[in-house]
Amino acid sequence: MFWTKLKRVARTGFFNFWRDSTVSFASVLVMTITLLVIGLISFSSAVLDTSLAELRNKIDIDITFVVSAEEEDILNIKHSLESLQEVFLVTYISREEALTAFKERHSSDQSILSALDELGENPLGAVLNVKAKDPSQYASVAEFLEGDNTLSSDGITIIDRVNYFQNKKAIDKLTSIIASADQLGLALTLFFALISILIAFNTIRLTIYIAKDEISVMRLVGASTTYIQGPFVVVGIIYGVTACLLTLLLLLLITYWLGNTIENFFVGFNVFSYYLRHFLEISSIILVSGVLIGVFSSILAVRKYLKI
Repeated sequence: MFWTKLKRVARTGFFNFWRDSTVSFASVLVMTITLLVIGLISFSSAVLDTSLAELRNKIDIDITFVVSAEEEDILNIKHSLESLQEVFLVTYISREEALTAFKERHSSDQSILSALDELGENPLGAVLNVKAKDPSQYASVAEFLEGDNTLSSDGITIIDRVNYFQNKKAIDKLTSIIASADQLGLALTLFFALISILIAFNTIRLTIYIAKDEISVMRLVGASTTYIQGPFVVVGIIYGVTACLLTLLLLLLITYWLGNTIENFFVGFNVFSYYLRHFLEISSIILVSGVLIGVFSSILAVRKYLKI
């Protein structure tokens, strides 16, 4: 009996979908736009996350040591820094490597290169490049460097300078920008998703409003609530699944078209490759969103005309 009713409800739902083809087309179109907005929002979030990650990677501090500092003492400080919970990576740059990098940066300035040759010795000290797990944690690293942890075995300070104190304003500014961008991205995502869902919900309500007389008649002849709601729920599911398939196809075309363009602005991030890598995740989100919007919109709209 249950399966007979279920088949009848499903058959009626498919029949209503094809019977009201114009209304169904409009509803699927609106829901496709809704799901497309949700999909594009997810891509925008991925692009924003990539941009913020690049920005975070550019923030670091350099600890420059005096020329007379022993390598053993520098490596001891390196190990101490690596033991800090806030530190992600510490890179040791020897005096020779620092000199080579300096010459490469000033390869077009012959006066500087000539001055180095006249000195006859390496005037640069070794460097430790420190990357924290979060930009806001550089202050803790700087406090650590001001303590007794950075003294040599002879109890003498071997640090020449730490560029955190010169770059503190820039680091604080970037930290603030990253935090604001995260909050703004979340707010915009919720706003556009909510607007899109409301539009789709009202469109489906409009399609059910057209059938309000049919619902009233079924109610008068004693049809159960489940039997009345069932076909509309099936139609809502069809809307969601059809809109999902169209959305995935549109996203495939859009990401393929924009892939190289976006990669030129955000180095290392190709939106088409991202779409292919995360296809199952994206398709699941869009399918579930479409079906839920269709089902709940149908149930809520029908309940109004059932007066329950």
